[in-house]
Amino acid sequence: MDPELEAFVPLLPQIDPDDPVTTRKIFAELVAAVPAPDIAGMEVEDRTVPAAVDVPVRIYRPHQAHGAIVWLHGGGWVVGDRDTEHPWAARLAGGSGAVVISVGYRLAPEHPFPAAFDDAYAVLAWTAEHAAELGVDPDRIAVGGHSAGGGLAAGVALRARDEQGPPIRFQLLNQPGLDDRMETWSARNFTDTPWWNRDRLAAAWRHYLGGAPASPYAAPARAEDLSGLPPVYIATAEFCPNRDEDILYALRLLQAGVPVELHQWAGTFHGSQAIASAEVSQRQIAELGGALRRALAG
Repeated sequence: MDPELEAFVPLLPQIDPDDPVTTRKIFAELVAAVPAPDIAGMEVEDRTVPAAVDVPVRIYRPHQAHGAIVWLHGGGWVVGDRDTEHPWAARLAGGSGAVVISVGYRLAPEHPFPAAFDDAYAVLAWTAEHAAELGVDPDRIAVGGHSAGGGLAAGVALRARDEQGPPIRFQLLNQPGLDDRMETWSARNFTDTPWWNRDRLAAAWRHYLGGAPASPYAAPARAEDLSGLPPVYIATAEFCPNRDEDILYALRLLQAGVPVELHQWAGTFHGSQAIASAEVSQRQIAELGGALRRALAG
């Protein structure tokens, strides 16, 4: 493990994935200790997207932005909101120059699939409809997210393709959760990795699916046909149970003719880029912003 990251491992809190209320409190306290991001070069606005159930969003609008990304936070579909995602959404907007629409989707287990998925898709449709108001080109809209949010983004891209929905220019998937079957080597063997391990992953899928079988929109790795999807950047962490399913998904996308950029970050663990003082985390964060900037600029 990267030595700068390893020094923080003993400080990580222990969480019980079957106690969502306490886990949300711990997660919020962790984020509250993170230094405030620099938002001097952008406008930040809270909005509500009208849908079957109204969806709260926070919009980060850098000056002279041309494209936008619908951004979906991590947290195993169980924790997280606009406030806990604030440091990372602001950094992504600053690093990419894109408008970032950070989505406060409904959480499991109170709201299992398809609640979060429907919220994410509703925000994509709203973003496309309001591109002029947001000051962006409607042909330069991306979807992306971290962990559970990356899985949501991949599912949204599948649905947009299948339903001829809003055009998506790019997918930005950081350590996404894609496969509920948990049959890969990393999902089976990473039982004691920092922050995210097999037991926590299994609990997250259990809460998200609510006992129902997984569809490809819930678990995109189950999709049989990956052709016709937007280009994608996928980042994986070495000590992450999601690692192998993400790499396999990238390979399948390549074989289906989809342009893919894949970066496997050595010495990292799931979510370790939150330790922003580490040099490898700074490179990870910069690369996410750079990949999005390049994708939306052309």
